[in-house]
Formats: sequence, C-alpha cells, structure tokens
Amino acid sequence: MKLIALLVLLWHGALWTVQEATPVDPASSLPPSFLLKCLEQVRKIQADGTSLQERLCAVHKLCHPEELLLLGHSLGISQAPLSSCSSQALKLVDCLSQLHSGLFLYQGLLQALAGISPEVAPSLVPLQLDIADFATNIWQQMEDLGMTPSGEPTGSPMPTFTSAFQRRAGGVLVASNLQSFLELTYRALRFLTQP
Repeated sequence: MKLIALLVLLWHGALWTVQEATPVDPASSLPPSFLLKCLEQVRKIQADGTSLQERLCAVHKLCHPEELLLLGHSLGISQAPLSSCSSQALKLVDCLSQLHSGLFLYQGLLQALAGISPEVAPSLVPLQLDIADFATNIWQQMEDLGMTPSGEPTGSPMPTFTSAFQRRAGGVLVASNLQSFLELTYRALRFLTQP
C-alpha cells in the first residue's frame, strides 16, 4: 500500500513538473478586451484612411495609388512590415513590436504630409490621433506583459516633398499603404482572438 501511495505521489510530481515546463501560449496572455479594442481601433483608422483617400480623389483627382508607385519609390515612402504577424510564423512579442513600429512609421508619414491642402488637411487630424491612440494601446499592453522593447522605435527617413503634387501623391500612397497595413493587422488580431 505504501508503494502505491509513493508511486501516486511520484506520478503526480512528474505530471506537475511537465505542466510547469509546458510553455504558455503568449497569445493566451492577451486579454480579450485588449484584442477587441484593437479590432475596433483598426476599423476606426481604416474609416479615417478611407475618408482621406476619398478627399484626395475628389479634390485632386488622385484616385489610383497603383499609378503612383514609381513616384512613391523615388520619394522614399516606405511600407511597414508585419512578417512576424502571419498566422504561420506568429511571434507575439515580435508581432506587437512590428505593429507598434508600423504605427509609429505611419504617424511620421502623416506628419510629413502637413500642408497637403486646406481641403484635405481636416482628414489628417483624426487619422493621426487615432493612430497615436492605437500605438499607445499596443505599447501599454506590451508593458503590461513585460515585453517592451528597449526604447521607442526608430523611424525610417521621412520623404521630402518638393512640390504640391508630390505631397498629394504621397498622401495617396501613404493612405493606400496604411490601408494594406491595417488589413494585415486586422487579420493578425482576428487570428489571436480565435481559441
């Protein structure tokens, strides 16, 4: 009888050790309220970005970002990567860091568009504020989880616009790139909300 009790204790102890050694899925450490708030923020920023695109199209007849890609390369308008957020290679810490860095990049790009035109400028302000709120939300969650990278992200060099047309074309490209970034962000967040 003592042997059976000893075996049960050893088995229970071994099972406990295995459970402790099993890594916790980092996605499960994200509160559902955080994920839902992020999804809501993405949709809000997408609506703001769509508003900016519509104004650029209506006011300046710049409606097709694909026609401006070559100009975008020469202006140095970069696109934020989200490679760590794909469902195949999801690394939570890296994904949150890339999300934050991408939002930081788009904040800078939108600031570079200041003075785009009086008709379009009102669309920039809510977009900038919503991106700043989303970036702050991501950063706070990273801090809560003890995952903050050392320091703020370093920004890419911002484009310099030498003409009103370049600034407006840059606005179309930034808005288009931002929409692509947000669509990938939304997919990654939806993936994280799945059990």
